[in-house]
Amino acid sequence: MAGVGWLCGSRGGSAGLWHWNQTWYTGNPHFTQCFQSTVIAWIPCAYLWICFPFYYLYLEHHSRGYIRMSHLFKTKMVLGFILILLCFSNLFYTFWEISQGILRAPVFFISPAIVGITMIPAVFLTQFERLKGVQSSGILMIYWLLSFLAAAVTLSSKIQQALAGGFPEDPFRHVTSYIYFILLLVEVVLFFFTDWPPFFSKVVKDSNPCPELGASFVSKITFWWFSGLVWKGYWQPLEADDLWSLMKENSSEEIVSQFEREWNKYCNRTKQNTESIKYKKDQQSRTGLAKTEEVQVLLQPEQSQSEPLLKAFWSMFGTYFLLGTLSLIICDVFLFSVPKILSLFLEFIADQEAPSWKGYFYAMLLFLLACLQTLFEQRYMYVCLILGMRLKTAVTGLVYRKILVMSNAARREATVGEIINLVCVDVQRLMDLIIYFNGTWLAPIRIIICFVFLWQLLGPSALTAIAVFLILLPLNFVITKKRSHSQEDQMNHKDNRARLTNAILSDIKIIKLYAWEKGFMEKVLGIRKQELQALKNSQILFSLSLSSFHSSTFLISFVMFAVYTLVNEQHVLDAQKAFVSLTLINILNTAHSFLPFSINAAIQAKVSLNRLAAFLSLEELDPNNMSRATLDHLQDRITVRNGTFTWCRGISPCLKRINLTVPQGCLFAVVGQVGAGKSSLLSALLGELQKLDGYAAIKGTVAYVPQQDWIQNASVEENIVFGEEMDESWYNRVIDACALQPDLKSFPAGSKSEIGEKGRNISGGQKQRVSLARAVYKKAAVYLLDDPLSAVDAQVGQHIFEHIIGPNGLLKGTTRVLVTHAINILPQVDNIVLMVDGEISEMGSYQELLQRNGAFADFLRSANNAEGKEDCDLQAAGSTKDIITSRNTVPQGKLCRSGRSSILRDDAKAINQVCPTATAQKDSGRLTEGEKVQTSKINISIYLDYLRATGPLICLYIVLLFMCQQAASFCRGYWLSLWADDPVHNRTQQHTELRVGVFAVLGVLQAIGKFGSTAAVLLGGVIASHKLFRQLLENVARSPMMFFEQTPIGNLLNRFSKETDAIDTIIPDKLKSLLGFLFSLLEIYIAVIVATPVAVVAIVPLTVLYAVFQITGVLNWMVRSWTEIETNIVSVEKVNEYSKTPKEAPWILGSNSASQAWPTEGAIEFRNFGLQYRPNLEFALKNINIKINGQEKIGIAGRTGAGKSTFAMGLLRLVEAAEGEILIDGVNIAQIGLHDLRTKITLVPQDPVLFAGSLRMNLDPLNKYSDEVIWRVLELTQLRNFVLDLPDQLNHECTERGENLSVGQKQLMCLARALLRKAQILVLDEATAAVDLETDLQIQSTIRTQFKEWTVLTIAHRINTILDYDRILVLENGHVAEFDTPEKLIAQKGLFYRLAEESELVCYPRYHSTSTV
Repeated sequence: MAGVGWLCGSRGGSAGLWHWNQTWYTGNPHFTQCFQSTVIAWIPCAYLWICFPFYYLYLEHHSRGYIRMSHLFKTKMVLGFILILLCFSNLFYTFWEISQGILRAPVFFISPAIVGITMIPAVFLTQFERLKGVQSSGILMIYWLLSFLAAAVTLSSKIQQALAGGFPEDPFRHVTSYIYFILLLVEVVLFFFTDWPPFFSKVVKDSNPCPELGASFVSKITFWWFSGLVWKGYWQPLEADDLWSLMKENSSEEIVSQFEREWNKYCNRTKQNTESIKYKKDQQSRTGLAKTEEVQVLLQPEQSQSEPLLKAFWSMFGTYFLLGTLSLIICDVFLFSVPKILSLFLEFIADQEAPSWKGYFYAMLLFLLACLQTLFEQRYMYVCLILGMRLKTAVTGLVYRKILVMSNAARREATVGEIINLVCVDVQRLMDLIIYFNGTWLAPIRIIICFVFLWQLLGPSALTAIAVFLILLPLNFVITKKRSHSQEDQMNHKDNRARLTNAILSDIKIIKLYAWEKGFMEKVLGIRKQELQALKNSQILFSLSLSSFHSSTFLISFVMFAVYTLVNEQHVLDAQKAFVSLTLINILNTAHSFLPFSINAAIQAKVSLNRLAAFLSLEELDPNNMSRATLDHLQDRITVRNGTFTWCRGISPCLKRINLTVPQGCLFAVVGQVGAGKSSLLSALLGELQKLDGYAAIKGTVAYVPQQDWIQNASVEENIVFGEEMDESWYNRVIDACALQPDLKSFPAGSKSEIGEKGRNISGGQKQRVSLARAVYKKAAVYLLDDPLSAVDAQVGQHIFEHIIGPNGLLKGTTRVLVTHAINILPQVDNIVLMVDGEISEMGSYQELLQRNGAFADFLRSANNAEGKEDCDLQAAGSTKDIITSRNTVPQGKLCRSGRSSILRDDAKAINQVCPTATAQKDSGRLTEGEKVQTSKINISIYLDYLRATGPLICLYIVLLFMCQQAASFCRGYWLSLWADDPVHNRTQQHTELRVGVFAVLGVLQAIGKFGSTAAVLLGGVIASHKLFRQLLENVARSPMMFFEQTPIGNLLNRFSKETDAIDTIIPDKLKSLLGFLFSLLEIYIAVIVATPVAVVAIVPLTVLYAVFQITGVLNWMVRSWTEIETNIVSVEKVNEYSKTPKEAPWILGSNSASQAWPTEGAIEFRNFGLQYRPNLEFALKNINIKINGQEKIGIAGRTGAGKSTFAMGLLRLVEAAEGEILIDGVNIAQIGLHDLRTKITLVPQDPVLFAGSLRMNLDPLNKYSDEVIWRVLELTQLRNFVLDLPDQLNHECTERGENLSVGQKQLMCLARALLRKAQILVLDEATAAVDLETDLQIQSTIRTQFKEWTVLTIAHRINTILDYDRILVLENGHVAEFDTPEKLIAQKGLFYRLAEESELVCYPRYHSTSTV
């Protein structure tokens, strides 16, 4: 202190810089004049000079635009200049005094100079912030506040001097101090307000901007900017429109783009490092110098796939996370200040002579520390939550972008269910890690600091605590490792369950038609059982971990107190040691309880991070698979030279030696048998296949129409426009060309009508035409068309070819590659390619190929022979002479699809049948139902549902265990207080051994209670989760098809993934925390009341006050736990939501269950049968009265909307009868169970459905048949040779929806599946639409021979397939129009005759010509 005497001089205060008697040991404390003029005055200056360079660089690189000069800004600047002048006036006044011979210490001109010079950068920053768009400054706010507090100290001292000694001898400085203080007060107040938004800012244009962006610093740190929404939510339910717009830095557009750049940057660096290491290794291998270390380094990238992802996270979020970490560190500084202040406070209480101001000072300091601790803790939590939201946005966006570029091999490894788990479960685990990560390193530091403080209190006895901690450490490591394995097992089972659930929900219709619900439910529940077992093991280990940590806290206190008191009788455990030790132990307890959460979060996040990194590192489509040519002089749109392609590396090529050139404007046809490689060729042109050799290039934009149409759950217009700019004129031309105008007129809202999930509510033909219209609307340069005419009838097909694909269609002048089975259109194309076994067999124009008389001519002969044989069979069956015997008896240029004709499929759920007709205009076209949003408070019944699922006895057991555990904790604390209050005789306490023994027993009881209560809550959660999941699965499986058409599959998948995960882990964990904090709070209340009974009056108001301000740690975390429970308990409501939806009829009826032998004949009778999809809709079928004999072959025909598919749906009871009845062999099907009915009827749908799994599983999901039977069925369906050529044969894995098989192969698989079931009744819904003519003939022959003893109903999309049937049922507008033999219907020349005529099956003699082949 004497070293600075020259600075203040003797006049600066005889006490010097610091004097204890003047500042601390006095009843009227104040700082010395020297201390006020130096240390206090310079603290704000030091703060600003430290922050200035960093803040300046930050502003330089983070500009939001400039702010126009406002009155607020001008006032700040004027006050700033006045304050600078005031400081320098003191400096000049000192110089004037020196000139007058008045000696002044150096501090009189050094201090004003430092303060005045410091205010210059403060004023500069005010202006610079305006230029950079900062509306409110935290840096300057703190600086002015510190300056104001420093001035307040100086002013209070001057006021005390004035009161003690009258008017001061230095009036100038006295007066300037008052002015200086007032100006600083005004400046601080001004900084509570915000300036205008930056000029040209989006905030100005935004109608509902986020108030945080323009909030003041004080508003931000207290979260006052959020209060408006809280109050609004208090008075009225909040809706989506009430939420503010996202700030730019929180928008997905900004976050995902930036994160993708970071991810690609670090991935490229990793690849470069790997390639460099490989190169060095190869070089050293040549010289024999390869080293083991390099091999290890080379293997490192495979072992640490997550490294680039971690680096990308750190690069993007690291700085912001460090700011949050700094808040937590400051919070901990205040946290550890509390026991020190408490120790001083206890000393003050023990010292009777201490001045009273010290008591008020300590009490206010404790309150202030609690407030500051809460302030910084909440700031840390806010930063973590914002970071979590940004991380979730970044990862989700990156995952979705990854999906678009995954290779075929990668798609096999990652199913839809696994991807949903990634974005729902794994991302949540990473968000949790952000909150808990700092606990992994900060909690041990807290523990070490606690040990240091305990050493200061109890001396060497504190070393025993370290010994206990080190003994328990290996146990915790073992628990952690085992829990990690359980977590991995659980996630693997979760992925398998999600994959299977997605397959079930995607193809629920076929599962219901085949009555497979129970079998698939058992598979899901089997996986779920394994998942819950892994979860149960994990929860038990977690309970053991928590118990060990809490027990370690007790053991530490027990061992320390026992050793301290027993080793030396003169060691007294007084109140100060006991209470301060308890405070430190509570901090230790917090650190211990936080550590398992942190370790648990780190374990889960590590698993999730590896899974995410593995997914993001999956192979992507190689851009070099198909080069994008941009040179204008190139005439050819598509060029492939010696191309060899495969679906994924490591398997044999699917296309070999492809040489192909398609010039501009060419119509190019690709033909061949099933599995020849036609669709693979289009995939190669799209760049979807791996190019192994050769050159491939395509010039211009590409539009693709897949064979299996892809439809969005959106309006017709949105499906066609598909994000492009709306052009009404072009849109209408496309609609007309695609023959969609009549369909739109029948829809309730026209183009605005909603299409259901995967197009479930429109016909196959409508889906295909919408898919085609989307491609045509695109106005691309190249069109790749994969058999788009297969799902439409002859008339519509001719219309589409003439108006779109053909030489005079909308696409004329563009390059068109058309895969087709319709060989009748081949004369009108420019070039033809014949594919055989993945190679181009022949290529040329139609006439050229015929003249060569090669493979193409053989292909045509085979097709004509197939048709001729078919027609001969028809004539032999007694068909009339009007039936065509040659496919060339049609007018020249007329589109004929003889033998391939179809009439539009009238799906049982066409839009005009599903959508109500009497609804509001805006909802007239709406089909699906969105998520139900609850705006009221959480209903108590939801909590009761969860508790009922847990079980009343278990709930009671949980409460009792928590009560016992907390009672043991209270008794232990109370016993310790009695121990501390034991009287001291001769510097010793009596009954020390008894105190130690009872303290140990109570601690052990508390540890047992802790483990039991925690395990009971978590295992009770597993029980509840099991019951709720089973109920969810049963409710969904028992729902009718209408439910799945109206409920988006995304909602259902969320129930089985996100909501289930919340019920599995989040709710039990938060409930455990809530109960723990609640009973801890009750213990505190009881302890306070026991110690101070009068405090019971203040308990309630203090609780409300503390809850509002969230000051106490226990209340803070209890409120947080309760909020998180309220947030996640909604998952229980969502899971139970489907228990209230309509259900199907019972699957099995015990009393009326059909016998195993039923039906024996397969006779079907419809009696006055009528069907409607909903009560408020018109009848789709009405007055159906027909009899079908057993083993009879019935064809079902009619125009679009006639009710053909509805007929089949009624027979299978996918839609229940509205009137009348159906009898099979005399049994009313409405009086038997749905499974009893559906297992006796087999339907082969038009859209082939395969599941992810082996071929055998797809043929026999319930594993009922032997391999021998399956091979026989494959031979009958022409699949035996194909399966034999596969490496794994029956165990060959199909990808999701069978994407690694052609559509034709998938249809044959579905037919084989039907043959296996051996049902008495078979319903065929155009089961051969995607196969070639020869295969079609073979399949039709199989149907006639293998199903000759079955009753067969064929929905005739192609008239020629039913002309040899026993009778034909013709439907019109839901009525039976005709029902008789084909010969009689043709002779009647009624509706069926007109259908055959439109399909070019009726011959006119003047059109007869000789065959060209």
